Amino acid sequence: MNISYSWLKEYLNTELSPAEIAAILTQLGLETGSIEEVETIKGGLKGLVVGEVITCRKHPNSDHLSVTTVNVGGEENLPIVCGAPNVAAGQRVIVATVGTVLYKGEEQFTIQKSKIRNEVSMGMICAEDEIGIGNDHNGIMVLNQDAQPGTPASDFFNIQSDFVLEVDLTPNRIDSASHIGVARDLAAFLSQNNPVKYIRPSIDQFKIDNQNLTIPVTIADPEACPRYSGLTISDVTVKASPEWLQNRLKAIGQSPINNIVDVTNYILHETGQPLHAFDAAAVKGGKVIVRTLPEGTKFITLDGVERVLSDKDLMICNSEEAMCIGGVFGGLDSGVKESTTRIFLESAFFNPVYIRKTARRHGLNTDASFRFERGVDPNCTIYALKRAALLIKEVAGGTISSDIVDIVADPSILEYFPVVVSWSNINRLVGQVIPRETVMHILRSLEIVINDESEEGLSLAVPPYRVDVKREVDIIEEILRIYGYNNVEPNRAIKATIQHAPHPDKMKLQNLISEIFTARGFNEIMSNSLTKSTYYHQLVSFSPENTVQLFNPLSSDLNGMRQTLLFGGLEAISRNTNFRNFNLRLYEFGNVYHFDGVKTVPHPVKNYSEEEHIGIWITGNKETENWKVKEESTSFFTLKANVENILSRLGIDADSCAIETISNDLFSEGLEYRLNNVVIGQIGYLSNNILKTFSITAEVFYGDLNWTAILKRIKNQKVAYSPLLKYPEVRRDLALLIDKEVQFSTIKTLAFKAERQILRSVNIFDVYQGANLPDGKKSYAVSFILQDKEKTLNDKQIEKTMSRLINVYEREIGAQIR
Repeated sequence: MNISYSWLKEYLNTELSPAEIAAILTQLGLETGSIEEVETIKGGLKGLVVGEVITCRKHPNSDHLSVTTVNVGGEENLPIVCGAPNVAAGQRVIVATVGTVLYKGEEQFTIQKSKIRNEVSMGMICAEDEIGIGNDHNGIMVLNQDAQPGTPASDFFNIQSDFVLEVDLTPNRIDSASHIGVARDLAAFLSQNNPVKYIRPSIDQFKIDNQNLTIPVTIADPEACPRYSGLTISDVTVKASPEWLQNRLKAIGQSPINNIVDVTNYILHETGQPLHAFDAAAVKGGKVIVRTLPEGTKFITLDGVERVLSDKDLMICNSEEAMCIGGVFGGLDSGVKESTTRIFLESAFFNPVYIRKTARRHGLNTDASFRFERGVDPNCTIYALKRAALLIKEVAGGTISSDIVDIVADPSILEYFPVVVSWSNINRLVGQVIPRETVMHILRSLEIVINDESEEGLSLAVPPYRVDVKREVDIIEEILRIYGYNNVEPNRAIKATIQHAPHPDKMKLQNLISEIFTARGFNEIMSNSLTKSTYYHQLVSFSPENTVQLFNPLSSDLNGMRQTLLFGGLEAISRNTNFRNFNLRLYEFGNVYHFDGVKTVPHPVKNYSEEEHIGIWITGNKETENWKVKEESTSFFTLKANVENILSRLGIDADSCAIETISNDLFSEGLEYRLNNVVIGQIGYLSNNILKTFSITAEVFYGDLNWTAILKRIKNQKVAYSPLLKYPEVRRDLALLIDKEVQFSTIKTLAFKAERQILRSVNIFDVYQGANLPDGKKSYAVSFILQDKEKTLNDKQIEKTMSRLINVYEREIGAQIR
């Protein structure tokens, strides 16, 4: 939210600088992110001066240029080459001198001394669009003859500067979503040392001029609209707003539209109360009805988009049709136009829940919906209405042509919240004793009414615009906020508690694994837990019925909680490949969520489960292209080696896992790791159907480790030390001719079953399939490392072990020794 410094000072008499105000607001909980100087015209017309054209002659080398000399108030006249057809001697003009920076949108250029067809030019005579004054480019801007040469253009055009404070509002502080709201908080803080009060503009001049145009209002849905106020103004003239009003709106980033609409926007940012002006001619039947419409009704909004309404969308209607989505967005045909002469001005309090759901349903986020969905002041509707009516009369003329219609369907919304606060709790939660007079002064400065004071505490009434202050602790927070957190003396006592260190330490292990990934060339990513629920349509591995759906999603792209980390990583890969970054190694720690179906349990949370997983993605080449390394694509085995290295580092030997091949709608081929019958990981080639969804043409290898399950399995593991063996190891190789269906894991498992004492490792170092082999056969070259803990191996032991291995392979898998 943008707050104008000069505008703010209209409600608060202070000489504090913008930086000082920003510091105070941040201390009050209204964090100010930045302070920016703004000008009514970009650049503030610096370097531009009023000039007088002394001479003007045709350029000797051009049929459309003129050579002039211009008096800009200096010692010498400036020679300037000008291309405008209307330049003439004796004119008063605007001159951009050498070094001046001119702006056109986001572009800028600097005026330099130059030669144009052999004639020196030391500046530029400007058209109005070139300096941001207007849009005309038919010729240079010619001023009145009383303009004095040398006068800075900023003075001539009365260019004003301002400072804009960008305040980051938290959702609970909607009471400060206006200049008066910020002034109220500042006054409460400053009044602790000086008698400072904020000033609300007077509406004493408001009066009904006549009763020529009365439009009755009916609230058909009092739950959605507890209060609705309005009046009519006739004989208005719709035109551009005066300069002061345009400058106010431009300073805070608003675009002026016309004087009527600008006043409603001005009041919104002044008071925090959204208003809406209807063309009275569009109020068919001369009646306003606040109601909902049948499901599926179509309505065209102000932006020209046809929207399909829900039967929960609150609409402002006339006798025949809808005119506006209440509190959110106006209609195309009911707004104020140049031809409008009579208006109906609306000021209402809408149910925040209705507005929030409607805004999310239609993907709309307006200044009005931002405030209504958080809760505006229900007691402010009449003040804002009168204030706007007076301003409209000032800038557009006209007469107030009806009484104020004010329907309060739910009087309880106007009531103050009763809260009781005790002195003991104030002192306990603050951490020190604040004088009682100080506490009561703070509460009064916040417009909180003190109904009763006793030795035990205070009985209070909180204004309804403070939607976040309804409990005793909220009152204490308000007291401390204004008193100042920095004024609370720190407790000098040192207190410590002995905490049990969990085993295993999850964060320590996570950092360890992250370091391993990073050392191996991986980059960590963080993707959104919210995702498209459509990703799970047509999937069997992750059923759409198990997606945790959001009731009020921000968009259709973020309408469900992710069941897997897979799709977030594929979005990252798709984006990177679009930017020609093809060689990727990514990993992510993140939670996944499942709806497990309705169960007969006392608490609905039990219907949901949450686990932490590690996602691993590899695609592209093993190495970036360079002259020393041959280009080679990454492979499934790169992923497998990294996954098994991680498991090994966690104390889980891949050999201790049950490893099975898988093929499903996610993986065209892959492996599944089970430990004690629990799936701890899956790795493999992602299927083409999955990759097509993200327009990825390259192979992607994906691994998913169940981090929650792994931590449970290693909880009771002990780290044991064993010294290095001092006796030498022996290597023996076998060439095995086996069936194609036999996997290396089978060979490895059989080896350790046959020899448990001296066999240390089994590895495959060559695979051959092709000519000179029988059909359906392949050849594996396998190495065996043998080592005894107690003594050096002799040939007899070695041969005995190898014979046992050969017999096992021949018997169990029909292997032939080559």
